[in-house]
Amino acid sequence: MSRLIITELSVHGCPCIVCSITEGQSVMELRLEASGKKSILNNIYVGQVENIASNIKAAFVRFGEGITGYLPLDQATDAIFTAGRKDSSSLRPGDELLVQVCRDAMKGKLPALTTNLNFTGKYLVLTTGNKKIGFSGKLTKEEASVVNKWMEPEREQKDRGYGIIARTNSAEAQKEEFLHELAFLKTLYQKAAVLGRNRTCFSLLYEAEPFYLAAVRDVYSRDLEEIVTDIPEIYKKLQGYLQDFRPEELTKLRFYEDKLLPLCKLYRIERALEEVQQEKIWLKSGGFLVIQQTEAFVSVDVNSGKYTGKKKAEETYRKINLEAAGEIARQIRLRNLSGIILIDFINMSNPDHQDELFHVLQKYLRKDPVKCRAIDITPLHILEMTRKKVRRPVIEEIRDLTEKNTKF
Repeated sequence: MSRLIITELSVHGCPCIVCSITEGQSVMELRLEASGKKSILNNIYVGQVENIASNIKAAFVRFGEGITGYLPLDQATDAIFTAGRKDSSSLRPGDELLVQVCRDAMKGKLPALTTNLNFTGKYLVLTTGNKKIGFSGKLTKEEASVVNKWMEPEREQKDRGYGIIARTNSAEAQKEEFLHELAFLKTLYQKAAVLGRNRTCFSLLYEAEPFYLAAVRDVYSRDLEEIVTDIPEIYKKLQGYLQDFRPEELTKLRFYEDKLLPLCKLYRIERALEEVQQEKIWLKSGGFLVIQQTEAFVSVDVNSGKYTGKKKAEETYRKINLEAAGEIARQIRLRNLSGIILIDFINMSNPDHQDELFHVLQKYLRKDPVKCRAIDITPLHILEMTRKKVRRPVIEEIRDLTEKNTKF
Protein backbone atom coordinates (compact mmCIF):
# COMPACT_ATOMS: atom_id res chain seq x y z
CA MET A 1 0.00 0.00 0.00
CA SER A 2 1.13 3.56 -0.70
CA ARG A 3 0.75 6.99 0.86
CA LEU A 4 0.65 10.32 -0.92
CA ILE A 5 2.39 12.97 1.21
CA ILE A 6 2.17 16.71 0.47
CA THR A 7 4.18 19.07 2.65
CA GLU A 8 6.33 22.20 2.56
CA LEU A 9 10.03 22.34 3.29
CA SER A 10 13.07 24.40 2.46
CA VAL A 11 15.39 23.17 -0.29
CA HIS A 12 18.70 25.07 -0.16
CA GLY A 13 16.89 27.99 1.43
CA CYS A 14 14.00 28.06 -1.05
CA PRO A 15 10.52 27.18 0.30
CA CYS A 16 8.98 24.36 -1.77
CA ILE A 17 5.85 22.27 -1.95
CA VAL A 18 6.92 18.62 -2.06
CA CYS A 19 4.69 15.76 -3.11
CA SER A 20 5.94 12.23 -2.48
CA ILE A 21 4.62 8.70 -2.84
CA THR A 22 5.83 6.26 -0.20
CA GLU A 23 5.54 2.48 -0.02
CA GLY A 24 6.33 1.08 3.40
CA GLN A 25 9.49 2.86 4.57
CA SER A 26 10.64 3.79 1.06
CA VAL A 27 10.03 7.03 -0.83
CA MET A 28 9.24 5.97 -4.40
CA GLU A 29 8.51 9.27 -6.12
CA LEU A 30 9.22 12.95 -5.56
CA ARG A 31 7.77 16.05 -7.16
CA LEU A 32 8.63 19.54 -6.00
CA GLU A 33 7.80 23.06 -6.98
CA ALA A 34 8.81 26.42 -5.52
CA SER A 35 6.01 27.80 -3.35
CA GLY A 36 3.92 30.20 -5.43
CA LYS A 37 5.32 29.01 -8.79
CA LYS A 38 2.92 27.85 -11.51
CA SER A 39 4.00 25.17 -13.96
CA ILE A 40 2.95 25.40 -17.63
CA LEU A 41 3.13 21.62 -18.18
CA ASN A 42 -0.06 20.37 -19.93
CA ASN A 43 -1.41 23.91 -20.44
CA ILE A 44 -3.04 24.60 -23.83
CA TYR A 45 -2.43 27.87 -25.70
CA VAL A 46 -3.09 29.55 -29.02
CA GLY A 47 0.44 29.65 -30.43
CA GLN A 48 2.00 31.26 -33.49
CA VAL A 49 4.61 29.60 -35.71
CA GLU A 50 7.75 31.75 -35.74
CA ASN A 51 9.83 29.67 -38.14
CA ILE A 52 10.23 26.17 -39.58
CA ALA A 53 13.56 24.35 -39.15
CA SER A 54 13.35 21.77 -41.95
CA ASN A 55 16.77 20.29 -41.16
CA ILE A 56 15.58 19.12 -37.72
CA LYS A 57 11.96 18.64 -38.81
CA ALA A 58 10.59 21.03 -36.22
CA ALA A 59 8.77 24.31 -35.84
CA PHE A 60 9.41 26.96 -33.22
CA VAL A 61 6.12 28.23 -31.84
CA ARG A 62 5.62 31.28 -29.66
CA PHE A 63 2.80 30.78 -27.18
CA GLY A 64 3.22 33.67 -24.75
CA GLU A 65 5.08 36.91 -24.21
CA GLY A 66 8.71 35.88 -24.62
CA ILE A 67 7.90 32.15 -24.40
CA THR A 68 8.77 29.87 -27.32
CA GLY A 69 8.40 26.12 -27.60
CA TYR A 70 9.73 23.34 -29.82
CA LEU A 71 7.14 21.51 -31.95
CA PRO A 72 8.37 18.38 -33.79
CA LEU A 73 6.62 18.28 -37.17
CA ASP A 74 5.55 14.69 -36.54
CA GLN A 75 3.67 16.06 -33.50
CA ALA A 76 1.87 18.61 -35.69
CA THR A 77 -0.43 16.25 -37.56
CA ASP A 78 -4.16 17.00 -37.31
CA ALA A 79 -3.36 20.46 -35.97
CA ILE A 80 -6.27 22.66 -34.93
CA PHE A 81 -5.82 26.10 -36.50
CA THR A 82 -7.57 29.29 -35.51
CA ALA A 83 -10.41 30.62 -37.64
CA GLY A 84 -8.06 32.46 -40.01
CA ARG A 85 -6.60 29.28 -41.52
CA LYS A 86 -8.76 27.64 -44.20
CA ASP A 87 -6.78 24.52 -45.16
CA SER A 88 -4.78 21.79 -43.40
CA SER A 89 -1.60 21.87 -45.49
CA SER A 90 1.88 21.97 -43.94
CA LEU A 91 2.78 24.58 -41.33
CA ARG A 92 3.91 28.04 -42.37
CA PRO A 93 5.42 30.91 -40.36
CA GLY A 94 2.63 33.08 -39.01
CA ASP A 95 0.14 30.21 -38.63
CA GLU A 96 -1.87 30.30 -35.42
CA LEU A 97 -2.74 26.94 -33.93
CA LEU A 98 -3.60 25.22 -30.66
CA VAL A 99 -0.62 23.70 -28.82
CA GLN A 100 -0.17 21.87 -25.53
CA VAL A 101 3.02 21.85 -23.44
CA CYS A 102 3.86 18.14 -23.26
CA ARG A 103 7.31 18.40 -21.66
CA ASP A 104 8.93 20.96 -19.39
CA ALA A 105 12.00 22.89 -20.50
CA MET A 106 15.03 20.84 -19.42
CA LYS A 107 18.82 20.97 -19.77
CA GLY A 108 18.58 24.34 -21.51
CA LYS A 109 16.11 22.99 -24.08
CA LEU A 110 12.83 24.71 -24.89
CA PRO A 111 9.50 23.31 -23.68
CA ALA A 112 8.22 20.60 -26.05
CA LEU A 113 4.83 21.17 -27.68
CA THR A 114 2.28 19.01 -29.42
CA THR A 115 -0.91 19.68 -31.39
CA ASN A 116 -2.36 16.43 -30.06
CA LEU A 117 -4.34 17.93 -27.17
CA ASN A 118 -4.91 15.69 -24.16
CA PHE A 119 -7.52 16.17 -21.43
CA THR A 120 -6.67 13.81 -18.61
CA GLY A 121 -8.94 12.46 -15.90
CA LYS A 122 -8.53 9.69 -13.38
CA TYR A 123 -10.24 7.10 -15.58
CA LEU A 124 -9.98 8.54 -19.10
CA VAL A 125 -7.92 10.62 -21.48
CA LEU A 126 -9.60 12.56 -24.30
CA THR A 127 -7.23 13.21 -27.19
CA THR A 128 -7.59 15.20 -30.42
CA GLY A 129 -4.89 13.23 -32.26
CA ASN A 130 -5.98 9.61 -32.52
CA LYS A 131 -9.78 9.53 -32.85
CA LYS A 132 -10.02 5.85 -31.89
CA ILE A 133 -11.14 4.34 -28.59
CA GLY A 134 -8.32 2.54 -26.79
CA PHE A 135 -7.51 0.85 -23.50
CA SER A 136 -4.57 0.73 -21.10
CA GLY A 137 -2.46 -2.36 -21.63
CA LYS A 138 -2.68 -3.02 -17.87
CA LEU A 139 -6.44 -3.65 -18.03
CA THR A 140 -7.50 -7.30 -18.18
CA LYS A 141 -9.72 -8.45 -21.06
CA GLU A 142 -12.69 -8.61 -18.69
CA GLU A 143 -12.09 -5.08 -17.35
CA ALA A 144 -11.63 -3.67 -20.86
CA SER A 145 -14.84 -5.39 -21.99
CA VAL A 146 -16.90 -3.75 -19.21
CA VAL A 147 -15.47 -0.29 -19.96
CA ASN A 148 -15.97 -0.83 -23.69
CA LYS A 149 -19.70 -1.38 -23.17
CA TRP A 150 -19.96 1.93 -21.30
CA MET A 151 -18.48 3.70 -24.32
CA GLU A 152 -20.82 2.21 -26.96
CA PRO A 153 -22.66 5.57 -27.48
CA GLU A 154 -19.28 7.19 -28.24
CA ARG A 155 -18.43 4.53 -30.82
CA GLU A 156 -21.67 5.28 -32.65
CA GLN A 157 -20.75 8.97 -33.12
CA LYS A 158 -19.29 9.17 -36.61
CA ASP A 159 -18.25 12.83 -36.46
CA ARG A 160 -16.49 12.58 -33.09
CA GLY A 161 -13.56 15.03 -33.04
CA TYR A 162 -11.66 13.25 -30.29
CA GLY A 163 -10.39 9.84 -29.24
CA ILE A 164 -10.78 8.21 -25.84
CA ILE A 165 -8.27 6.12 -23.88
CA ALA A 166 -9.42 4.19 -20.81
CA ARG A 167 -6.72 4.37 -18.13
CA THR A 168 -5.72 1.63 -15.70
CA ASN A 169 -7.78 3.28 -12.94
CA SER A 170 -10.96 2.71 -14.98
CA ALA A 171 -10.94 -0.86 -13.66
CA GLU A 172 -12.10 0.52 -10.29
CA ALA A 173 -14.70 2.93 -11.65
CA GLN A 174 -18.44 2.68 -11.24
CA LYS A 175 -20.38 3.31 -14.45
CA GLU A 176 -21.94 6.52 -13.10
CA GLU A 177 -18.65 8.15 -12.08
CA PHE A 178 -16.97 6.93 -15.29
CA LEU A 179 -19.64 8.61 -17.45
CA HIS A 180 -19.60 11.70 -15.22
CA GLU A 181 -15.87 12.12 -15.85
CA LEU A 182 -16.36 11.53 -19.58
CA ALA A 183 -18.94 14.33 -19.69
CA PHE A 184 -16.60 16.63 -17.73
CA LEU A 185 -13.67 15.97 -20.10
CA LYS A 186 -15.91 16.57 -23.12
CA THR A 187 -16.80 19.97 -21.62
CA LEU A 188 -13.08 20.82 -21.32
CA TYR A 189 -12.55 19.66 -24.91
CA GLN A 190 -15.43 21.87 -26.12
CA LYS A 191 -14.11 24.97 -24.33
CA ALA A 192 -10.48 24.55 -25.41
CA ALA A 193 -10.37 22.63 -28.70
CA VAL A 194 -13.63 23.86 -30.27
CA LEU A 195 -14.27 27.36 -28.92
CA GLY A 196 -10.51 28.00 -28.69
CA ARG A 197 -10.32 28.32 -32.48
CA ASN A 198 -11.87 31.76 -32.16
CA ARG A 199 -9.58 33.05 -29.40
CA THR A 200 -6.76 35.55 -29.88
CA CYS A 201 -3.12 34.56 -30.24
CA PHE A 202 -1.29 33.55 -27.01
CA SER A 203 -4.59 32.96 -25.16
CA LEU A 204 -4.44 30.37 -22.39
CA LEU A 205 -7.26 27.96 -23.28
CA TYR A 206 -6.75 25.33 -20.61
CA GLU A 207 -4.76 25.52 -17.38
CA ALA A 208 -3.72 22.19 -15.89
CA GLU A 209 -4.43 21.57 -12.22
CA PRO A 210 -1.65 22.08 -9.61
CA PHE A 211 0.90 19.28 -9.62
CA TYR A 212 -0.24 17.88 -6.28
CA LEU A 213 -3.83 17.53 -7.54
CA ALA A 214 -2.49 15.80 -10.66
CA ALA A 215 -0.63 13.39 -8.35
CA VAL A 216 -3.89 12.59 -6.51
CA ARG A 217 -5.63 12.07 -9.85
CA ASP A 218 -2.94 9.81 -11.29
CA VAL A 219 -2.16 7.58 -8.31
CA TYR A 220 -3.63 4.08 -8.52
CA SER A 221 -6.49 4.22 -6.01
CA ARG A 222 -6.55 0.50 -5.29
CA ASP A 223 -3.07 0.73 -3.75
CA LEU A 224 -3.56 4.11 -2.04
CA GLU A 225 -3.92 3.92 1.73
CA GLU A 226 -4.10 7.64 2.55
CA ILE A 227 -3.39 11.20 1.44
CA VAL A 228 -1.63 13.25 4.11
CA THR A 229 -0.80 16.97 4.23
CA ASP A 230 0.09 19.50 6.91
CA ILE A 231 -0.71 22.59 4.79
CA PRO A 232 -4.20 23.99 5.59
CA GLU A 233 -4.74 25.64 2.17
CA ILE A 234 -3.79 22.49 0.29
CA TYR A 235 -5.93 20.36 2.61
CA LYS A 236 -8.97 22.50 1.70
CA LYS A 237 -8.20 22.24 -2.02
CA LEU A 238 -7.79 18.47 -1.78
CA GLN A 239 -11.02 18.23 0.19
CA GLY A 240 -12.90 20.22 -2.47
CA TYR A 241 -11.38 18.20 -5.30
CA LEU A 242 -12.27 14.87 -3.70
CA GLN A 243 -15.80 16.04 -2.85
CA ASP A 244 -16.37 17.00 -6.49
CA PHE A 245 -14.66 14.10 -8.23
CA ARG A 246 -13.74 11.30 -5.79
CA PRO A 247 -16.20 11.42 -2.83
CA GLU A 248 -15.52 7.75 -2.08
CA GLU A 249 -11.88 8.63 -1.29
CA LEU A 250 -12.55 11.48 1.15
CA THR A 251 -11.94 9.12 4.06
CA LYS A 252 -8.34 8.68 2.87
CA LEU A 253 -7.57 12.40 3.33
CA ARG A 254 -5.87 13.30 6.63
CA PHE A 255 -4.61 16.59 8.02
CA TYR A 256 -1.36 16.12 9.96
CA GLU A 257 -1.01 18.33 13.06
CA ASP A 258 1.94 17.01 15.08
CA LYS A 259 4.34 19.95 15.41
CA LEU A 260 6.97 17.94 17.29
CA LEU A 261 7.61 15.53 14.42
CA PRO A 262 7.37 17.26 11.01
CA LEU A 263 5.76 15.32 8.19
CA CYS A 264 8.93 15.50 6.09
CA LYS A 265 10.92 13.74 8.84
CA LEU A 266 8.24 11.18 9.68
CA TYR A 267 8.21 9.88 6.10
CA ARG A 268 11.93 10.49 5.43
CA ILE A 269 11.31 13.00 2.64
CA GLU A 270 14.33 15.11 3.60
CA ARG A 271 16.50 11.98 3.39
CA ALA A 272 15.09 11.17 -0.07
CA LEU A 273 15.93 14.70 -1.29
CA GLU A 274 19.50 14.22 -0.08
CA GLU A 275 19.60 10.81 -1.77
CA VAL A 276 18.71 12.11 -5.25
CA GLN A 277 21.66 14.51 -5.05
CA GLN A 278 24.15 11.68 -4.44
CA GLU A 279 25.81 9.63 -7.17
CA LYS A 280 26.65 6.73 -4.87
CA ILE A 281 23.83 4.61 -3.40
CA TRP A 282 24.62 1.75 -1.03
CA LEU A 283 22.74 -1.55 -1.20
CA LYS A 284 21.82 -3.60 1.88
CA SER A 285 24.12 -6.40 0.72
CA GLY A 286 27.15 -4.08 0.82
CA GLY A 287 27.23 -3.47 -2.92
CA PHE A 288 26.58 -0.02 -4.35
CA LEU A 289 25.31 1.86 -7.38
CA VAL A 290 26.92 4.83 -9.13
CA ILE A 291 24.32 6.89 -11.00
CA GLN A 292 25.55 9.58 -13.40
CA GLN A 293 23.49 11.75 -15.69
CA THR A 294 25.19 12.98 -18.86
CA GLU A 295 23.88 15.09 -21.73
CA ALA A 296 23.20 12.03 -23.89
CA PHE A 297 22.16 9.31 -21.44
CA VAL A 298 22.04 8.11 -17.83
CA SER A 299 24.63 5.55 -16.72
CA VAL A 300 24.22 3.21 -13.75
CA ASP A 301 27.17 1.12 -12.57
CA VAL A 302 26.65 -1.82 -10.18
CA ASN A 303 29.57 -2.69 -7.88
CA SER A 304 30.11 -5.52 -5.37
CA GLY A 305 31.55 -3.08 -2.80
CA LYS A 306 31.68 -4.45 0.76
CA TYR A 307 29.77 -7.64 0.00
CA THR A 308 31.34 -10.52 1.97
CA GLY A 309 29.15 -13.48 1.05
CA LYS A 310 30.81 -16.89 1.31
CA LYS A 311 29.12 -18.37 -1.77
CA LYS A 312 30.75 -18.80 -5.16
CA ALA A 313 31.46 -15.68 -7.18
CA GLU A 314 28.68 -16.32 -9.73
CA GLU A 315 26.04 -16.67 -6.99
CA THR A 316 27.44 -13.59 -5.23
CA TYR A 317 27.11 -11.50 -8.39
CA ARG A 318 23.61 -12.86 -9.01
CA LYS A 319 22.48 -11.84 -5.52
CA ILE A 320 23.90 -8.32 -5.82
CA ASN A 321 22.48 -7.81 -9.32
CA LEU A 322 18.98 -8.91 -8.31
CA GLU A 323 18.99 -6.53 -5.34
CA ALA A 324 20.40 -3.79 -7.56
CA ALA A 325 17.59 -4.26 -10.12
CA GLY A 326 14.93 -3.32 -7.56
CA GLU A 327 16.90 -0.34 -6.27
CA ILE A 328 17.70 0.89 -9.80
CA ALA A 329 13.99 0.86 -10.72
CA ARG A 330 13.25 2.84 -7.53
CA GLN A 331 16.07 5.35 -8.12
CA ILE A 332 14.97 5.95 -11.73
CA ARG A 333 11.43 6.74 -10.56
CA LEU A 334 12.57 8.70 -7.48
CA ARG A 335 14.96 10.90 -9.49
CA ASN A 336 12.61 11.03 -12.51
CA LEU A 337 15.39 9.97 -14.88
CA SER A 338 14.41 9.60 -18.52
CA GLY A 339 15.65 9.04 -22.05
CA ILE A 340 18.34 6.41 -22.67
CA ILE A 341 19.52 4.59 -19.52
CA LEU A 342 22.51 2.22 -19.65
CA ILE A 343 23.02 -0.18 -16.73
CA ASP A 344 26.34 -1.95 -16.21
CA PHE A 345 25.49 -4.91 -14.00
CA ILE A 346 28.24 -7.16 -12.61
CA ASN A 347 29.12 -9.65 -15.34
CA MET A 348 27.58 -13.12 -15.00
CA SER A 349 28.62 -16.00 -17.24
CA ASN A 350 25.47 -18.06 -16.72
CA PRO A 351 22.91 -17.15 -19.46
CA ASP A 352 20.04 -18.27 -17.20
CA HIS A 353 21.10 -15.73 -14.57
CA GLN A 354 21.23 -12.99 -17.22
CA ASP A 355 17.70 -13.85 -18.39
CA GLU A 356 16.48 -13.92 -14.80
CA LEU A 357 17.97 -10.49 -14.14
CA PHE A 358 16.40 -9.03 -17.29
CA HIS A 359 12.93 -10.29 -16.35
CA VAL A 360 13.25 -9.21 -12.70
CA LEU A 361 14.10 -5.67 -13.81
CA GLN A 362 11.13 -5.70 -16.19
CA LYS A 363 8.88 -6.71 -13.30
CA TYR A 364 10.02 -3.73 -11.23
CA LEU A 365 9.73 -1.32 -14.17
CA ARG A 366 6.10 -2.32 -14.75
CA LYS A 367 5.26 -0.68 -11.40
CA ASP A 368 6.44 2.69 -12.70
CA PRO A 369 3.50 4.89 -13.85
CA VAL A 370 5.78 6.44 -16.50
CA LYS A 371 6.32 4.26 -19.55
CA CYS A 372 9.60 2.28 -19.33
CA ARG A 373 11.08 -0.26 -21.69
CA ALA A 374 13.95 -2.66 -21.03
CA ILE A 375 15.37 -3.36 -24.48
CA ASP A 376 18.28 -5.80 -24.36
CA ILE A 377 21.57 -6.84 -22.76
CA THR A 378 24.46 -6.12 -25.14
CA PRO A 379 27.47 -8.42 -25.72
CA LEU A 380 29.36 -6.11 -23.32
CA HIS A 381 26.76 -6.95 -20.63
CA ILE A 382 25.22 -3.45 -20.67
CA LEU A 383 21.46 -3.43 -20.18
CA GLU A 384 19.77 -0.83 -22.38
CA MET A 385 16.44 0.71 -21.39
CA THR A 386 14.41 3.86 -22.01
CA ARG A 387 11.95 5.90 -19.95
CA LYS A 388 9.56 8.47 -21.34
CA LYS A 389 10.45 12.13 -20.78
CA VAL A 390 7.70 14.14 -19.11
CA ARG A 391 8.89 16.31 -16.24
CA ARG A 392 12.39 17.51 -15.51
CA PRO A 393 14.64 15.28 -13.36
CA VAL A 394 14.39 16.09 -9.66
CA ILE A 395 18.07 17.07 -9.53
CA GLU A 396 17.46 19.74 -12.20
CA GLU A 397 14.56 21.12 -10.18
CA ILE A 398 16.81 21.31 -7.11
CA ARG A 399 19.64 23.01 -9.04
CA ASP A 400 17.20 25.51 -10.51
CA LEU A 401 15.89 26.37 -7.05
CA THR A 402 19.43 26.74 -5.73
CA GLU A 403 20.49 29.06 -8.58
CA LYS A 404 17.41 31.25 -8.20
CA ASN A 405 17.90 31.48 -4.44
CA THR A 406 21.58 32.53 -4.73
CA LYS A 407 20.60 35.48 -6.96
CA PHE A 408 18.81 37.21 -4.10
